[in-house]
Amino acid sequence: MHINYGKMLWENRLGRVGMIILCSMVITVLIAPFITDDPRNYSKDRFEPPSSEHLLGTNDIGQDILSRVIYGARTSLFVAFGVGIVSTFLTTLLGTSAALIGGRYEAIVMRCVDASMVLPATIVLIIVAAFVNPNTGVLILLMSVLGWGGARIARSQALSLKERLHVLAARSFGGSRFYIVSKHIIPDLAPIIVVHFVFSARRAVFQEAGLAFLGISDPLMISWGTMINHARNYCYLDVWMWWLIPPAVALSLLIVSLVFLGYALEEIMDPRLRLRYGRDENA
Repeated sequence: MHINYGKMLWENRLGRVGMIILCSMVITVLIAPFITDDPRNYSKDRFEPPSSEHLLGTNDIGQDILSRVIYGARTSLFVAFGVGIVSTFLTTLLGTSAALIGGRYEAIVMRCVDASMVLPATIVLIIVAAFVNPNTGVLILLMSVLGWGGARIARSQALSLKERLHVLAARSFGGSRFYIVSKHIIPDLAPIIVVHFVFSARRAVFQEAGLAFLGISDPLMISWGTMINHARNYCYLDVWMWWLIPPAVALSLLIVSLVFLGYALEEIMDPRLRLRYGRDENA
């Protein structure tokens, strides 16, 4: 029986809330050039409170805060999707290949996975940033390399899948290793892949904001973490809350939306949790 995951995700309360928040942010980012000014523009209106001209006021050099909050979402979403894609690709590739190839290759890959899981990612990023220009591409690559610990889960699932009857049948009929992986192993790993993508994206958003708050990011990049850090320097003025609270709320909403989507997808795609999901819906 065909399972409509999209419909089940929408019917899940957490999933629906997460989708609405995330889609709203994506749409806002896409139409940002049409609804806001360039966030890098300067003006003589410094430390302005919210007004009809500047809905969230301006910062110390007259830049519109609302524009910077919206364009900060672009940075967070780009990092989230970038890390999610690269990290999930590495996780799936290494976990699946380790299960199918085995031997010394499997042992080496698993030891690398164990090492990546115990390394403190934030400290590693701080050390690397001291020697390398911490632009967006470098941050995405480093976060992805330090976030493929899910390869162990992918390997365990692939070890189980390769012994299933339909995989053994495909192998007995002469199916190549690539055919078996692409047609049987990867589709059955879809629940793990999707959930890992969502949780990697959530982790990336939090890490990027934290590093930007500490000043470890591209200084020309507009980021919520940078805005929060800059606003702290002017906490003695009455306008600081309009400068600090909006990016903090936006960051929290994005992380909450990804958490909700992750829990909902895990519940829907896991057969055991799906049974509980069905009972809850029928209750």
